[in-house]
Amino acid sequence: MKLTPGKLAGLKKVSNDRGVIAAAAMDQRGSLQKALAKEKGSAVSDAMMEEFKSLVTEVLTPHASAILLDPEWGLPASKRRSKNAGLLLAYEKTGYDKTGPGRLPDLLDNWSVRRLKEAGADCIKILLYYTPFDSKEINDKKHAWVERLGDECRANDIPFFLEFVGYEEGVDEKGFDFAKKKPEVVIESMREFTKDRYGVDVMKVEVPVNMKFVEGAKSYAGQKAYTKKEAMDLFRKAASAATKPFIYLSAGVSNAEFSESLELAGEAGVKFNGVLCGRATWKEGIPVYAKQGAEAFRKWLQSEGVK
Repeated sequence: MKLTPGKLAGLKKVSNDRGVIAAAAMDQRGSLQKALAKEKGSAVSDAMMEEFKSLVTEVLTPHASAILLDPEWGLPASKRRSKNAGLLLAYEKTGYDKTGPGRLPDLLDNWSVRRLKEAGADCIKILLYYTPFDSKEINDKKHAWVERLGDECRANDIPFFLEFVGYEEGVDEKGFDFAKKKPEVVIESMREFTKDRYGVDVMKVEVPVNMKFVEGAKSYAGQKAYTKKEAMDLFRKAASAATKPFIYLSAGVSNAEFSESLELAGEAGVKFNGVLCGRATWKEGIPVYAKQGAEAFRKWLQSEGVK
């Protein structure tokens, strides 16, 4: 795939000297607001959301190639990032449509790719809840939606990062039953969105297994969904479905579990193009900020978050 000058420049901005994307994610909105409010015991102001994001950005970006932020509370933080770090901005509304089936996505009302680019974005990121097992009617809507976004990014000559997160209605996505189904969800999603018609430049994907159910893994919780060899084969199978660059997302697991999954991908010989690591690096600091304030959180980030 030949990259246009704008797309190439944007990808270089969010990659390190070796061409690897080692980015931090701080575009959480609804979930972060709820978590902070729960720890604080009262409502969370816009100023607090902006401060939390700014502290994470300031402390972590000297160690990252880029930061992913949202334009709702993240723009002040984007100005506090290290000079070496590029900027990805999220374009979707937080969460999904709960009024009907299919977890349908929506875009931020007052934003466009043009406006995000004017606000300083080097790349555009979209999150989509997706499963190949949904009805044709639901997935057709999602496919058309992604096609439109691909065209909008193409028209503005800016890289398009598509993040897809698997799910199954009525099933615990962290549980054993979904762990058995997860490889197929991840693999078929990668096979779909790697198609040129979507205009995706980088896929932001989940690891195709749940490490808690990999026999012999350090994260193993005692119930086996896959042997280590099967897990490695699934990493390879998912990678072979992709014809576009892809990076792994941390999906809210612990730092230790995410690191172990990356080690397994490496052992399997998977040539992934980097990581976008979010909650794994800062979520344990939420109570620190909520109860002890900004300075205590900064110190926590400098010791624990940077690890």
